[in-house]
Amino acid sequence: MIVIKLKPHIAVKQISGIINLIEKSGYIPNISKSDGVTHIGVIGDEQAILKLPFRRLGGIAALSRTTKPFKLTGREYKSADTQVKAGHTVLGGRKVVVMAGPCAVESYPQVLGIARAVKKAGATVLRGGAFKPRTSPYSFQGLKEEGLKILAAVRQQTGLPVVTEVISSSGVGLVSRYADILQIGARNMQNYALLEEVGKTRKPVLLKRGMMSTLEELLMSAEYILAQGNPNVILCERGIRTFEKYTRNTLDISAVPLLKQMTHLPVIVDPSHATGIRSLVAAVSKASIAAGADGLIIEVHTNPDKALSDGFQSITPIEFSRLMTDLSKIAHAVNRTI
Repeated sequence: MIVIKLKPHIAVKQISGIINLIEKSGYIPNISKSDGVTHIGVIGDEQAILKLPFRRLGGIAALSRTTKPFKLTGREYKSADTQVKAGHTVLGGRKVVVMAGPCAVESYPQVLGIARAVKKAGATVLRGGAFKPRTSPYSFQGLKEEGLKILAAVRQQTGLPVVTEVISSSGVGLVSRYADILQIGARNMQNYALLEEVGKTRKPVLLKRGMMSTLEELLMSAEYILAQGNPNVILCERGIRTFEKYTRNTLDISAVPLLKQMTHLPVIVDPSHATGIRSLVAAVSKASIAAGADGLIIEVHTNPDKALSDGFQSITPIEFSRLMTDLSKIAHAVNRTI
């Protein structure tokens, strides 16, 4: 990719001229602002791109190549942190964002009760699964569109933006009508048709790391979304599969600071799936904030033992409230807020 760095006081007409040249040459311009400077990324034959008459248009400070395989997600392209907005919530800033709610939407009263409880405790995004791709085809698969309608109704009551999973490219349109953030689950991290489809929506996308994927593979999956013109991607570390049997997955805590070095995208952690054990959720949540995570996504249920999905890793609203108090102290210690 060629990165075009524009001069600070470039005229709008000059920017339009550069963009028109790129588009007429058959390339897609990817525009970002970093530290007050505008950059335009152009992916394609680098030699051919460099031969385009950019200099004649004026306003260009520098042309450079990116050396990493992940072009648009890397710090070489954009040095400043990207901030992703969902409703009134902003991910990637000084405030640590906590998303919380049930693994699966079971009923309107269930979701509303949990939503009110987690909002009171400080959560600013409601999570809940309407489509539940499970290991077993005989397990509860979710309420589907009825579940989406419940989430939307609860958002209306509480004001909490909604994050929920979309499991197929054909379902993106449906889920987009109800959700504020589209979640791509670990099993779909390399479903490239799905990634391209959510990239066309411009809606925020929460991309979970695959259970056996490297960080570079995660960033390359994010690249599919950004390449379609959607810069609103949130990366999620949710544990990877190792030889350890005492936890559901193994949380790669080093992935948090490492990703923060590699990419400008927000990075959050899913302590529920990372451990699979509700008694470990609090400790892992605290460690994630201390390591620099921009947020958490936590499963909360009023009666975990009766939950239709993943009750063994869900904490109660009371436990969640206590955790939020502790997280506030840790966030303050690392110069952030909850």
